[in-house]
Amino acid sequence: MAKLNYKHVLLAGVSAGVISGLVKLGWENILPPRTPERNKVNPPQKLLQQLGVPATLTQATYRYSGEDLPWVSYLVHFGFSISFATAYAALLDEKVRSLTLGEGIPFGLAVWVAFHLVIMPAMKTVPSVHDQPWEEHLSEALGHAVWMWTNHEIADEVLRQLKQK
Repeated sequence: MAKLNYKHVLLAGVSAGVISGLVKLGWENILPPRTPERNKVNPPQKLLQQLGVPATLTQATYRYSGEDLPWVSYLVHFGFSISFATAYAALLDEKVRSLTLGEGIPFGLAVWVAFHLVIMPAMKTVPSVHDQPWEEHLSEALGHAVWMWTNHEIADEVLRQLKQK
């Protein structure tokens, strides 16, 4: 087995994570996972507040095209996406077929289950599984599948291109 190329993995992970993060944001505009009331303090904001970050920072926004947009939430969103895409790119580079089969879709669903159905409800960042509406489950499950499929496709192509050089 070839030695893991950290530079290639990082380039593939950052590229895939940024693009897949944009895909996931777009997905959530088409199928919003939360009601407007529940989204007033979204999960990234609530998690940061649980960790002691003041609401004045977690609720900070920038104004674009007449809308206030939550830049701190976006930092968490893209940080999560880039981190998972980079870890996944390492699995691809190492050819760990058992975790990269199905072009990342099973991996994405596993991330959804782990975070949205187990970890965040246990931390009280989001409601318990039974208190989340079915629309949230549908949006998050499909969104995570599409998100990780995007990570797979982009990271795989970037790694392939870098190996040809």
